[in-house]
Amino acid sequence: MPGSTNGTNGSANGSTKAMGALTVGGLVVVTAYTVVLGSNGWLWFGWVVLGLLTLAMVVTQS
Repeated sequence: MPGSTNGTNGSANGSTKAMGALTVGGLVVVTAYTVVLGSNGWLWFGWVVLGLLTLAMVVTQS
């Protein structure tokens, strides 16, 4: 049926969207931290790892 998804794809799509939102939110937090308190390499490293994991989820889903 158009517009419907089965359980597996629906939950994977939802988790990918949640991961994307977490990645974007993390970018906002890390950027705000950098502006207010100065750069922290570990925070940026963590955000890059989170972004790569999100990208991997998107690629493996399709």
